Amino acid sequence: GRAELGGPGRMAAPSLAEAAAQWLRWDKNTKTSEIVKQLVAEKNAGELQKCFGSRMEFGTAGLRASMGAGISQMNDLTIIQTTQGFCRYLEKNFSDLKKRGVVIGFDARAHPSSGSSSKRFARLAGTTFISQGIPVYLFSDITPTPFVPYTITHLKLSAGIMITASHNPKQDNGYKVYWENGAQITSPHDKGISQAIEENQEPWPQAWDDSLVDSSLLLHDPYVTINKDYFKDIQKHCFHRNINKETKLKFIHTSVHGVGHEFVQSAFKAFDFKPPLAVPEQKDPDPEFPTVKYPNPEEGKGVLTLSFALAEKEGAGIILANDPDADRLLVAEKQESAEWKVFSGNELGALLGWWIFTCWKNQNQESTAVKDVYMLSSTVSSKILRAIALKEGFHFEETLTGFKWMGNRAKQLTDQGKTVLFAFEEAIGYMCSPVVLDKDGVSAAVITAEMSSWLATKNLSLSQQLKAIYDEYGYHITKASYFICHDPKTIKELFENLRNYDGKNTYPKSCGKFKVSGVRDLTTGYDSSQPDQKAVLPTSKSSQMITFTFANGGVATMRTSGTEPKIKYYAELCAPPGNSDPGQLKKELDELVSAIEEFFFQPEKNKLQPKAE
Repeated sequence: GRAELGGPGRMAAPSLAEAAAQWLRWDKNTKTSEIVKQLVAEKNAGELQKCFGSRMEFGTAGLRASMGAGISQMNDLTIIQTTQGFCRYLEKNFSDLKKRGVVIGFDARAHPSSGSSSKRFARLAGTTFISQGIPVYLFSDITPTPFVPYTITHLKLSAGIMITASHNPKQDNGYKVYWENGAQITSPHDKGISQAIEENQEPWPQAWDDSLVDSSLLLHDPYVTINKDYFKDIQKHCFHRNINKETKLKFIHTSVHGVGHEFVQSAFKAFDFKPPLAVPEQKDPDPEFPTVKYPNPEEGKGVLTLSFALAEKEGAGIILANDPDADRLLVAEKQESAEWKVFSGNELGALLGWWIFTCWKNQNQESTAVKDVYMLSSTVSSKILRAIALKEGFHFEETLTGFKWMGNRAKQLTDQGKTVLFAFEEAIGYMCSPVVLDKDGVSAAVITAEMSSWLATKNLSLSQQLKAIYDEYGYHITKASYFICHDPKTIKELFENLRNYDGKNTYPKSCGKFKVSGVRDLTTGYDSSQPDQKAVLPTSKSSQMITFTFANGGVATMRTSGTEPKIKYYAELCAPPGNSDPGQLKKELDELVSAIEEFFFQPEKNKLQPKAE
């Protein structure tokens, strides 16, 4: 560890002054090196500590941090160092790397005060690979994140990088990595890449010479081909062209100042729709995200204010909102009451799962085919697909949280000759087509539009169809939220308390008036429902995650967030098919959630901050 003191024969961790001096020898970006010179001259220990205290951690999601100077932030030099490490790691893993190459995409983020931008980072990453004789497919313009995994599988490349911070605040950026199978990396690749970054910190001779990407024969621009082929490929999921052509529905689309506008327009064209009406103030990429507090559609109505206004003005009934890198989708629909309903990720997951299976069934009449069909969702998402699968005879599997797990599992199943129709997570992420093994908000938007148009010919709205799904397969009502806690010790104690609730190594048997019928702890690997008491899903000691099953059909998971100081919870009440009273179920779920907050979180005792409404 960096913090250990150097004993005999061991180097001490470099002092901040040494780290800054080293930085200034290597950094050729005038803005970041100026910032560091300034801090050194002012002897600003606090800021130097912030910039040089610790290197950004490279995890399975790659990097995500604010843009600025030093090893703790995203900037030209840390991008060069990261790419040098990634490059060496790929060389070790692929003997044919120089034949196959890598793809690099970027969003529209920029941070003028540190001279950073996604495009600049992508060019530097491209330079690193080209300097080592490795072909680079560098997009000449912004693209949605799903274009990178699509390009890997489509062109059979070794790996891909997307420079994006998705829906994070505007000062952040990120470096997302995909493997040759077109899915995000899983462990232990992150460890291997991390180590390679540590070993390749000094910029290679041509590292700063980004004119290489303009002149090298190793550089290819996949923009035109991929734009053509992707939209051709997703047409496999278009089943009702004539309805799309004629539909009276009007769609509003917002790309929330991100990359989505042009690509969703193209997707609508590919499905023979009239173009959706774009929110004019938000359709062009703008790294300042001027009209929203957070560019995250999951934060709900605030992001949709301008969309609601345009919909009212144009008489449109459905809003499709992408996050800034267009890999997620939020949907809202105007109700007969004139109120707007914003669908949760789980509700849209139910609708898309139902729709995609219905379309598949119409194409595949033979009764045995269904045995090879799969759908996936993450373990904190609604179990509605499980209920549909049980009744319709296909397979449902749950994975750990995060699309890297669903993407990799989908690839394994496909390689075994199975058909993976759909995967989703409650954080508004949907994989509607196997051509992208990751969440894709572009295909999800146009498939949602086709589903809505088809339903309209039956005089049904999305919310009416959702009710029909619940009536047929059983109501699944979900509620999720989080507490903020900045003290890792408190978080650990809270979870340890649940593991030693009534004496050592005993979990709670009840929560208020609700009886606990099962416990699965993916931190320790315990599962009370398995014959050998061992959990089936992979376990991880480094993150906290416990799922409680209740006698009343409730399921609740408590987990720590990998990227934020939050303890999240996800609760669901699943009723069997039949005459359920949704109002009564909702009341029961609210009571269960209150009991979980009171008895399992103990917010007063643990000084937890509730989510701000």
